[in-house]
Amino acid sequence: MHKLFVYMLRFSLLITTMSIIHPVYARHHSRNNQLARCHTGEYECVEVKRHESWHSLFPDERERDIVMRVNHTNRSLYPGMVISVPRNLASGNALDYSPLPHQLNDVHERTIVFDPKVYAWGAYDSDGTLVKWGPASGGSDWCRDLGHACHTKPGSYRIYSLGSSNCVSTIFPLPDGGAPMPYCMFFHGGQALHGSPGEVAYGNISHGCVRLFVQDAEWIRYDFAEYGTRVIVLPYH
Repeated sequence: MHKLFVYMLRFSLLITTMSIIHPVYARHHSRNNQLARCHTGEYECVEVKRHESWHSLFPDERERDIVMRVNHTNRSLYPGMVISVPRNLASGNALDYSPLPHQLNDVHERTIVFDPKVYAWGAYDSDGTLVKWGPASGGSDWCRDLGHACHTKPGSYRIYSLGSSNCVSTIFPLPDGGAPMPYCMFFHGGQALHGSPGEVAYGNISHGCVRLFVQDAEWIRYDFAEYGTRVIVLPYH
């Protein structure tokens, strides 16, 4: 009985610790992902040095955009950070590195797909062709401030609200809200697609919204979505 109690206590402490360091764990997982990718032969690992930035390493906007998407991050670079760089960067385009399929046969209208398993979103035209994709972070397995899971609910929805760059949460952080949600596009209750000015982590760590690069949210808001645009959230498992 005593051994069972000790086991349960250790398990409880492990779960608590993981919930506290979840954003750090997501970044660590992302780094491991980059290192593993480098061994495929299609990428090379680049370790960031002092005073280097996205702009200094990749002055070409197209190439910089590809590398940020491949590495699933829009955060500032720091010394020692390892990033994956495609070896055919000069001739490739962003769609070449999409974790989502380039064609969906059952799509007959403009559709935005979010897949929480690969932490990515994709915009599909009315013929089912992928036209743009990007990193995304969905709802977490556990939200400590709420005391329960807050997954982005899988299903098919329609955008019913289109916000501007000034959009903010009226709920989070608790109790008064105020978190920036630029270009928010609500599709299910309080769940929305929106830009994340801080970081789009390699993991699902939000309160249920789908966090995107700010420039991606702006593109969807003004160049792709309208009232009634279909949003599909795929299952977590």
